[in-house]
Amino acid sequence: MVDVKIKVTDREGIKHEILAPTDMAMNLMEVVRSYELAPEGTIGVCGGMAMCASCQCYINSDNELPPMSDDEEAMLSEAFDVRNNSRLGCQIQLTPDLEGLEVELAPES
Repeated sequence: MVDVKIKVTDREGIKHEILAPTDMAMNLMEVVRSYELAPEGTIGVCGGMAMCASCQCYINSDNELPPMSDDEEAMLSEAFDVRNNSRLGCQIQLTPDLEGLEVELAPES
């Protein structure tokens, strides 16, 4: 089992250092939900289908991420509070390459 250390800043500005498993096919949104870093019902509303942007986050580290899919790009083009470093957490699969990832949850829209 390989866990990666990730730093997540929640919507109240509190920083959390968490261990996320890479052997369970989880994505970043699911890990945020499992650690209850956002109130229930405010993140991953669409279930991880890239259809709601409730899991939008800002990537604040230099980890190399997979390119955005067309669906993710389209959803972010309609979302609020989008920045150059915005991604949908549901589209970021946890892999060992994400060791040291730093993200900030976007404001609830």
